[in-house]
Amino acid sequence: MEEYFFQCPHCWEEISMLFDTSVKSQTYIEDCEVCCNPIQIEIGFTNGELTILEINNIDQ
Repeated sequence: MEEYFFQCPHCWEEISMLFDTSVKSQTYIEDCEVCCNPIQIEIGFTNGELTILEINNIDQ
């Protein structure tokens, strides 16, 4: 697990999340720890290196 920092697409605050670097790719929804709005996160790793990080807001 590694911690990555990025900006919330709703409130623009910098937040961090732990990602499992052993999983090649995944897409999931997580709430922002600051504003509690849902964020769609797409991540991808190649040889343990982050190669894809897409953060999108989900309209409510």
